[in-house]
Amino acid sequence: MKSKITIINIVLVTIAAIASVLSAYDILPLSDSVLISLRWLALASLIVYAILKRNLTTSILISMLVGTEIGYDFPKMGTELHFLRQIFLQMIKTVIAPLLFATLVTGIAGHSDLKQVGRMGWKSLLYFEVVTTFALVIGLVFANWFKPGVGIIPPESLNATLPKVNQQTWQEIVLHSFPENVAKSIYHGEVLQIVVFSVLFGISLALLPSVKKEKFVHGVELLAEVMFKFTKIIMYFAPIGVGAAIAETVGHMGIDVLKNLALLLATLYCALIVFILIVFVPIAMIARIPVIKFAKVIFEPVSIAFATTSSESALPKAMEKMEKFGVPRQIVSFVMPTGYSFNLDGSTLYLALATVFVAQATGTEMSIGQQFTMVLLLMLTSKGVAGIPRATLVILLGAIANFGMPEWPVLLIMGIDELMDMARTSVNVTGNCLATAVIARWEGELDDQKMHDSDKVVEEAEATEV
Repeated sequence: MKSKITIINIVLVTIAAIASVLSAYDILPLSDSVLISLRWLALASLIVYAILKRNLTTSILISMLVGTEIGYDFPKMGTELHFLRQIFLQMIKTVIAPLLFATLVTGIAGHSDLKQVGRMGWKSLLYFEVVTTFALVIGLVFANWFKPGVGIIPPESLNATLPKVNQQTWQEIVLHSFPENVAKSIYHGEVLQIVVFSVLFGISLALLPSVKKEKFVHGVELLAEVMFKFTKIIMYFAPIGVGAAIAETVGHMGIDVLKNLALLLATLYCALIVFILIVFVPIAMIARIPVIKFAKVIFEPVSIAFATTSSESALPKAMEKMEKFGVPRQIVSFVMPTGYSFNLDGSTLYLALATVFVAQATGTEMSIGQQFTMVLLLMLTSKGVAGIPRATLVILLGAIANFGMPEWPVLLIMGIDELMDMARTSVNVTGNCLATAVIARWEGELDDQKMHDSDKVVEEAEATEV
């Protein structure tokens, strides 16, 4: 049955694609209603296939195609579907704080190996620093090579408003990492503050006599299991939330948005692809991590991050997938949330590129030394923003204000920032998933058997999820 539907899908998608191309080039002019009917007929067959396959990854991928078509054919409807994306994001956010707290406390107090926590801490920070430095360098190289901002003429009017930026000193940035009220940190979604509180709580619990701490640790382990089950329930809604996010993007910005600031967009995507090929792939090979199996395992959380432009939305699923990949829970629960604040590879590369773009667009002369100084500032001020869609715009504005450059190029970037955010957020999630596996290998705790069987486990698990 599935094989027959697959053949039907291929035929219908091929017919719709050929008809659209022939009509676009006036080789075989067809009415819009005929083209729309052909495309929706192909999508209907894909939806039937997804229902029969009962695979979450397939459902998400097809929902992205459906969302794109809704946004293109019915832009008003597409923009009105934003509430479905918000529902998905809000449900995910309810999981973040209790999941981080439970997994971190369990990982630290449950094993009573505080030396390992210290080792993971300095190894993680060293790894994060090295990888983000590569991202910084690649971003600067591509910005100076492609020169996307050169020759831009300032527009007479810009129909957009910039977010307000409050200047922060480095002391305030450091202070912001520590919570004054954990409930306030949870309310505002301050991932780094939640991590700091959970680590200190876990260490404090580990210092208690084993008789006193065992009952509490058992309860926290149970909380972690409950939150993973909670995440699985939320994932039933993922295809709808992801499809709505794509529909909103296309409906609001139009399918031709790629023509706007195309060089800047192409530069970012090329730089991120090169970064993955010359940084992530070699790191995976050095750590003896099978690249194809790793890509299959992280596809789901990365696709969620791509569509929602929020790393936070992918965090629970990414943690679950890396645990199935053979990374021990105590390493996943420590490295991944820490990486969400210190290992923003995609955002770091983007900030390097966008900063030079603004300088080029405004005719500001910047030496390589000045470019590095500015981007190092951006790296410091970007900590803890992974869960906030397009928060990097605010960070970028703060740095531009510090260097006295005009702000109008940022308004231009806002036009395509959502498409840029999709790419950099996906790289952020990929980088943090890879970091957990690398640290696990460094600690000698990566389960090779589980890792090599991970793609089979993923297929079996997804078959029962949807």
